[in-house]
Amino acid sequence: MFTSSRKRFTISSCATLIPVAALALFTLTSADRAIAASPSLPALHSASNFAVLAGSTVTSTGATAVTGDLGVSPGTAITGFGPGTVSGSIHAGDPAAAQAQSDLTNAYNVLAGLACNSQLTGQDLGGKTLAPGVYCFSSSAQLTGTLTLDGRGSGNGVFIFQISSTLTTGTNAAVVMTGGGKPCNVFWQVGSSATLGTGTAFVGNILAYSSISLTRGARLSGRALARSGAVTMDANVISNAGCPGGKSRSHDKDQGKGHDKNHGKEHGKDHH
Repeated sequence: MFTSSRKRFTISSCATLIPVAALALFTLTSADRAIAASPSLPALHSASNFAVLAGSTVTSTGATAVTGDLGVSPGTAITGFGPGTVSGSIHAGDPAAAQAQSDLTNAYNVLAGLACNSQLTGQDLGGKTLAPGVYCFSSSAQLTGTLTLDGRGSGNGVFIFQISSTLTTGTNAAVVMTGGGKPCNVFWQVGSSATLGTGTAFVGNILAYSSISLTRGARLSGRALARSGAVTMDANVISNAGCPGGKSRSHDKDQGKGHDKNHGKEHGKDHH
């Protein structure tokens, strides 16, 4: 009887423990699900060297500071440096800028072709906390307030936003990274133009089909890459430092200080 009772106790104990163990396994799987489904990191190739790249013109007003290369192609006009500074190389319509534009176009098309994980059309990004994945807007996207991107304990998570038309942020809007997420792994594929509002603190790589405007005091940890239009800045800080291909602040320090080139007529032509 003692042996039988003991066996019954053991079986009963196992029956209780198995669901608990299964629940723990399910919980771990749920926490890691976003990382497992995270898209691959898009390749920017030579465009990764650029913190700012435009198709027609690059214009700056005030004490803009760019960490990384700055370029334009097929246009050649770069104005406002100085008083703006560039810690990197400046490429005004040269072969390096042309190659970067070609690589930008390829990366843009790859991003645009990815399958959407979550549809956010009509929703403000402000107040949301998002895991790695592909998020899409069939029209414009707006950020008012703070968007939190949670890496879920991994630095490998990739965040991709597919936006059919415009991207606009409000005054003092912010994108913040938590859970080990990296700004370099955030990509904004914008179907027309992107505008960062006054005082915005933004992260990620903006790949815009047309133009990118940073209003006064906006900060970008990543890259501003415009295919056909202009990149316009006003006392901004833009840095690709720490990103693959990015420059550190000590690289070619202030190479662009006092640089103000306008080699020709502005091009409004799209570069495909």
